[in-house]
Amino acid sequence: AEKITKFFLVISFILFAAHTFGMGLRWVVAGHAPWTNAYESMLYISWSTMFAAVVFFRKSLLALSSGIIMAGVFMFTAHLTGMDPQITTLVPVLNSYWLTIHVSILTASYGFFGLSAFIAFITLILFIFRTPERKHFNDIIRHISAINEISLIIGISLITIGNFLGGVWANESWGRYWGWDPKETWAYISIVVYALILHMRFVKKLNTPFALSAGSVLA
Repeated sequence: AEKITKFFLVISFILFAAHTFGMGLRWVVAGHAPWTNAYESMLYISWSTMFAAVVFFRKSLLALSSGIIMAGVFMFTAHLTGMDPQITTLVPVLNSYWLTIHVSILTASYGFFGLSAFIAFITLILFIFRTPERKHFNDIIRHISAINEISLIIGISLITIGNFLGGVWANESWGRYWGWDPKETWAYISIVVYALILHMRFVKKLNTPFALSAGSVLA
């Protein structure tokens, strides 16, 4: 079993390296950061999900497996017929160094949030099949709930920092930090929602793995 685990772990690292190389090659060919349209964004979110799984949570096979599955879901979405993989020139408003800084930080948070949601979903399934004879499920639930919380903390940190940097970019581009356009508004809503989920632990009745998992899935 240990050899099989190491084998698949090596395969995961190789695939992640290949994905990283592909993103880097697209960057070189395009001449700009490869997250400027829907197709590239899906590729980058898939990469950030694998990054979270391989770098932060590789010691938990359940979390690593969750990351691989979620990365696959994002990759599948990227290659739907509605997505155009063609490399295009940048529109003037995106032709800025802020594209690399702001978008990379903000969009990376989606990978951590996606991983958190999938881990939470697995946790809820474990709750369904938990019985007095399966006491070890409680240890698994506590373990992956801790990973879920860490993933949420990293995700909300990234989206908050990215949102502030987006305000700086907006001021440089349009002369205002905040305009309540749909992207800004939903970024703000996302921060508030995930902040509420993370702060549920300060409410005694909501400081449970079940509440955290249910909140993560809903968020």
